[in-house]
Amino acid sequence: MAGILRDELISILDNKQLTPFFQPIVSLKQKRIIGYEALVQGPPESSLSSSLSLFNEAERLDLGEKLEYICSELIVKKYAELSLGDKLFIKITPSVLLDYGFKNKEEILALLERYQIKPTSLVIVLKALHSIGDYQLLKDAILYYRNIGFQLAIDDLGCFSDLRLWAELLPNYVKIDNHFIQGIDKDVVKYNFVRAIQNIASCLNCFLIVDGIESEAELRTTHKLGINYVQGYYFSKPAANPLKKIDADLFVNEQSDNIFYNYSDVKTAIDIAKFIPPISSLTPVNEIMALFQRDADLNVLPLVDNHQAVGIVFKEQFLSRLFSNRFGLELYGKKPIIHFFNLQPIVIEHSTPLQKVSQQITEIATKWPAFVVTYNGDYAGVATVLDLLAEITTQQVHYAQYANPLTLLPGSVPINEHVNRLLKEGKSFSFAYFDLDNFKPFNDVYGYSSGDEIIKVVASILTSYIPPENGLVGHIGGDDFIVVFTVSDWLECCQKILSYFATLVPSYYSDKDREAGGIYTENRSGELCFFPLICLSAGLVDEKMTSQCQSHVELADLAAEAKKQAKKIQGNSFFINRRQPPNKTL
Repeated sequence: MAGILRDELISILDNKQLTPFFQPIVSLKQKRIIGYEALVQGPPESSLSSSLSLFNEAERLDLGEKLEYICSELIVKKYAELSLGDKLFIKITPSVLLDYGFKNKEEILALLERYQIKPTSLVIVLKALHSIGDYQLLKDAILYYRNIGFQLAIDDLGCFSDLRLWAELLPNYVKIDNHFIQGIDKDVVKYNFVRAIQNIASCLNCFLIVDGIESEAELRTTHKLGINYVQGYYFSKPAANPLKKIDADLFVNEQSDNIFYNYSDVKTAIDIAKFIPPISSLTPVNEIMALFQRDADLNVLPLVDNHQAVGIVFKEQFLSRLFSNRFGLELYGKKPIIHFFNLQPIVIEHSTPLQKVSQQITEIATKWPAFVVTYNGDYAGVATVLDLLAEITTQQVHYAQYANPLTLLPGSVPINEHVNRLLKEGKSFSFAYFDLDNFKPFNDVYGYSSGDEIIKVVASILTSYIPPENGLVGHIGGDDFIVVFTVSDWLECCQKILSYFATLVPSYYSDKDREAGGIYTENRSGELCFFPLICLSAGLVDEKMTSQCQSHVELADLAAEAKKQAKKIQGNSFFINRRQPPNKTL
């Protein structure tokens, strides 16, 4: 049987009986396809028809490198024939990158030239990362291809060695193993893992690509995490003739755009913008030079035609390019600036919260010093990245001033500001007041350090189940916590929190007290009483009732009333207050 498979594989390779398939990689922000990941299958009637069996057998027979090189050739050819135009992601094992035909780098360039494909269109996706032997040799090879124009991606990130490779190679993209995406909408551990990976990616100026999106719920959860690039059967299966456009109805509403992650009086892009008189994109280069010479403090010039920002000129880059040639001014002086310095601006709408601005700038232009701010699409001014960072730092200091020292969660002041802003802007939200029952007796028996541990457990559970994209978690003192939910499944989330807390609490009691279901200690009157295990009560106010409130004061009254009712219910429980606030005027 082994000999038959070998003969079959050799016949497939010699006759190049392989079919390239392409699966779209989609940008959630741009709502379009930005690239295609390629894979190859064998002849349909063959026992090696599937990509997995084909590559497994090739590796077993020591033909993996030959198979990958032939696949790459066929993929590039088909990509050119289909005129896909977007980035092409090709999976390659590190050994193949270093050996076989890939040693002949001129052969790769000749292949691209033959099919008129720019090197900048290609992304090398490193797979089978466990097979890496010499990291330095691989880094040298990657550097060569990067200098040509290729980009780099790491495939199926999921283990410690992958993290080392990430740190060593600093890829442009990282693809996370689809194991962490399957059911991510129902699994808080997977959610927090992917959120952590996304944070690392942002710090390293790397884009995370989430593979394996198969449901709208998985897509929505991914979107809430701020991840931009996704692929999976939800959008399209791999196909020999792939989609070139994604159905607009498949994209989720950008609900997270209305969720702000800073808790002070929210400032937006217009607050840091300065109006710089714009110029036409047809202004000659020598006039631009004169403007910079007349005003030593002028470092940025926006190009605006018919109120629309079409470009932005940075003084340092402009002068560097102009005088890189000793005859630069003579050659280009009379040419329109747009033909000499065509730099598409980053455009941010005026009402965008600064935290959201920071995310967008980090994702698309970490090296640019400024961006254009618009008002309903029209040019309104220019803001610098330095001003953005300074303002965000100020807001973070404001937040830290009111943070609870034990949990570092925001206290009453930022919570009240957040609620008042949501009410003022008419945003939909629900409100929860969490409080521990039987907490004082536990403190008396087990000590304050154990009590602090319970409080930190509550904080950890709340922040795990309620990431910043879903709401604000606050600690207003003692064992009292507040949550401002900005998602529709808030009640289900509360139920999960109560259920999970119930499973953790017994471990903080001794075996004896756990078996008894509680502890004996004195009550406030000095009488010996039995107190059940600590439980969590939640007073809830739904979206309909919060919208009837005029301020955080009315809302606090409703929540406190609901919490009081919840505490009357035995065990971990909640109560929803649907009473209209008393001060509401009709």
